[in-house]
Amino acid sequence: MRKTLVALTLVAAGLPGFAQAANEWGIEYEEKSRMEATVVDLLCEVAGDCVEACGAGKRQLGLLLDDGTLVPVVKNRDIFAGATNDLIAYCGKRIVADGLMIRDPQMPMFALQFKRLAPDGEWSGATQFTKDWTAANGKVEGQWFRHDPTIKKIIEEKGVFGIPGLEPEE
Repeated sequence: MRKTLVALTLVAAGLPGFAQAANEWGIEYEEKSRMEATVVDLLCEVAGDCVEACGAGKRQLGLLLDDGTLVPVVKNRDIFAGATNDLIAYCGKRIVADGLMIRDPQMPMFALQFKRLAPDGEWSGATQFTKDWTAANGKVEGQWFRHDPTIKKIIEEKGVFGIPGLEPEE
């Protein structure tokens, strides 16, 4: 009884490292989900096109569940960013992933919010993309994507809609 009360108190206090829980985002078909799985290179698993170290951050990663289910991890907690930066250090390792399982019948996918090495590593938030982007590009005021040199170049070449000459209505 006492252990249960202590655990509930720690969870209620929100002490870091004790427990994480995904936040709902209001996405159709979303379900809060926590799963233990192996981090894999999706192209390797699906097509047998395997390269060293899960593609060194250049490939889409996913989670391979014990029952053989392959779950693409398409998002992290950073705005407009995927989860590869968060998962690449865990290539081939088992993790506990906490986030939102989007059970869309057309394309199930996972939005990673927290992760840890299985079974009881330390929790960390899935925000590595912004940390890596800032290290490469410097700290900026406001949203990273408004300052990204690659995005600016693409918009300059192809316009904001990706079609040269097509402009937004004023």
